[in-house]
Amino acid sequence: MTDTATATNPAEYLAFTLGREEYGIDIQKVSEIRNYENPTRLASAPDFVKGVINLRGTIVPIVDMRIRFALGTPEYGPFTVVIILNIGNRTVGMVVDAVSDVTTLAPEQIKPAPDLGSTLNTEHIVGLGTVDDRMLILVDIDRMMSSEEMGLVERMAA
Repeated sequence: MTDTATATNPAEYLAFTLGREEYGIDIQKVSEIRNYENPTRLASAPDFVKGVINLRGTIVPIVDMRIRFALGTPEYGPFTVVIILNIGNRTVGMVVDAVSDVTTLAPEQIKPAPDLGSTLNTEHIVGLGTVDDRMLILVDIDRMMSSEEMGLVERMAA
């Protein structure tokens, strides 16, 4: 169960693609969607941090989610976008292949992520959302962006 979907209330997720997979994040974390522009590279940043952009006076780190999820070499095309997120008190951008839509999921449409042992790290996955024959991998973007390896957002108080 996610933080936003209660036992009776549906929650909305922004659906985006990385490669052939479709993911979803809590729409309440999204502040805007922008066309991809080359960020300013930072020396010694992890490879998944493409750099930073100046967004109306705020310096925003840009994370390439395809690199972060080890999904091969990213290709930047006409549908590549940056989703600007508000996580805690920080603004972070994430590069995705494309954004498809906003999907409303009722709690019964969200299944827990399968435990695949050490073959796949599922700590950032809150579940799998199903709509007809479509499946969204629901990402806990707060937990992912505040994880130690990301280091982009200060850990939020529990």
